[in-house]
Amino acid sequence: MSGQHSVVLGRLTRPHSIRGEIRVDYYADSPHLLDKPLLLRAGDAARPVKVASWRTWRDQLIIRLEGVNDRTAAEMLRGQELLIDAAHLPETPPDEPYLHDILGLPVLLAATGDPVGVLEDVLFPAGQEVWSIRAPEGHEILFPAVPEFVDDIDPEGGRILITPPEGLLDLYAPAEDGTEASAPLSAAAPAKHPRSAPAERGKRPSTARP
Repeated sequence: MSGQHSVVLGRLTRPHSIRGEIRVDYYADSPHLLDKPLLLRAGDAARPVKVASWRTWRDQLIIRLEGVNDRTAAEMLRGQELLIDAAHLPETPPDEPYLHDILGLPVLLAATGDPVGVLEDVLFPAGQEVWSIRAPEGHEILFPAVPEFVDDIDPEGGRILITPPEGLLDLYAPAEDGTEASAPLSAAAPAKHPRSAPAERGKRPSTARP
């Protein structure tokens, strides 16, 4: 399996025990995808790996990879991404595309059709789903992807329609002197933010990234 058509299942965060276990920020609905052939990516380099075991602890996924038998070895994997071939992902309904299907789509205002920018990434601060949108002027907009703000996601039509909360876009508008405004992430993300859909870090719109 090459990394060319792979998508990210999660990111290894930190060792969990002396036995080589490591915590994972996991983006998929089902841990059973861990039974499939996987890749581990550091930078641009990816190598095949196999999950020897997995369990949950305080809602956190804990895995151990074959050949990783102590804390030192697990520490070396910190920050690396766990990938799966897109062919192994289950089919989804048309209204629940995977993340890799929507990254790069233009984002428009539902009311007017005016361009907001291009969806560049999806972030998950504290379990919240926040879209990173690159505005036509070049600045980043952090948009809380909750159902009441997302009107339509249409990969086939090549667009995403949103209705931002009042004043959000103004927080990110460049200043008159040309300097880029920066809004805190908390301004974009509500304190309690349910994921906007079942996630396979990609289902609408949470699992699979290229």
